[in-house]
Amino acid sequence: MDLFSNSNLFDLKVVGWSYGLSMTDELVIDAFNKALINRGLEKNGIFHSDRGSQYTSNDYEEILATLSIKHSYSKKGYPYDNASMESFNAILKKEEVNINTYQTFEEAKLIIFEFIEGWYNNKRIHSTLGYITPNQKYNNYIINLAIA
Repeated sequence: MDLFSNSNLFDLKVVGWSYGLSMTDELVIDAFNKALINRGLEKNGIFHSDRGSQYTSNDYEEILATLSIKHSYSKKGYPYDNASMESFNAILKKEEVNINTYQTFEEAKLIIFEFIEGWYNNKRIHSTLGYITPNQKYNNYIINLAIA
């Protein structure tokens, strides 16, 4: 199973993801569209990814261009440029995927959804966020906007 996800560097929240049985540009487009719905993007924003064929496909590049979003790429063979997503993928594997066996693809999708929304975004604290969760970081930001 392949999982593609998008996170926001501000709060480390996973805001869009998609699952599939093979790596395709449709998976990253679906994950990107979910991120648009969940968080939105401003014109002239920046989307950062690795150089995988899914992210460099004509269809994906066309979506970014249509939305006036610049595409930033990691250097070839240099995962540190995309450290946030590399970290999330490592956490997902270490804390969920590598310690469980799934009977069906649908079961895996449901459990990974629960991991992202029930655990990672809502309960798992992050030292880089001051030992709060991604949702707490985002909610604190929204509250401070309302106060200002």
